[in-house]
Amino acid sequence: MTNYQLSDVLEYRARSHINIYDSPKCDRLATQAALGRHLRALNQSLNNVNLDTTAVMVRLCEDDYPGWLDLRDIELLDATQTVYHPLVLSEVQIKEKLPIAINFTREAMHQSNYYLWGGTVGPNYDCSGLMQAAFVAAGIWLPRDAYQQEAFTKPVSNINDLEPGDLVFFGTSEKATHVGLYLGDNRYIHSSGKAQGRNGIGIDVVSEDGDKVSQDYYRQLRGYGKVVASYQSSC
Repeated sequence: MTNYQLSDVLEYRARSHINIYDSPKCDRLATQAALGRHLRALNQSLNNVNLDTTAVMVRLCEDDYPGWLDLRDIELLDATQTVYHPLVLSEVQIKEKLPIAINFTREAMHQSNYYLWGGTVGPNYDCSGLMQAAFVAAGIWLPRDAYQQEAFTKPVSNINDLEPGDLVFFGTSEKATHVGLYLGDNRYIHSSGKAQGRNGIGIDVVSEDGDKVSQDYYRQLRGYGKVVASYQSSC
């Protein structure tokens, strides 16, 4: 059996991309830990490890996201003495870096890809995973999920006030369930699913006059947000 000796007082660094799951069954992706990401094991799951256990609960340091790590992937972790420290960026610094995030999404769109629930490392992303990866490419951390990203951003009240690099949120009246990156000229880029979207990364318009995909999302439009800071982890 794999050696599952993780400590809840040490921080670990991924030396490969690692899948993180939403339950100890490890049958549904929650997110992914890219090469170099930091994580900690959660004490309560370590206390419950036994011969029948196949996973341990962890928390990713950069965005505080919890999930389950397959015990077979522990060999892809290295204990590190260099703990994660979030970078503090000003709103001006954020704005200067936004072209990098925009270019990331455009380049990702031109790679062969499909929508992957929980995907954050490419080439296959979910909606918020693409946003997180794009901003990370610019040195900016966002929370993981669309509703968390919405809460993290500064609201923009009117589409006429949007600037390239702002986020566009969709969902229900209760919660954001989808997010895209505004490009200008009423266009946004996003990774959308097969049932309603394009099964991958594409560009749509914030308008009731677009094609069917744009129209479907427009009916779920919740609002807009501006990224003004990099997420400050509690890790």
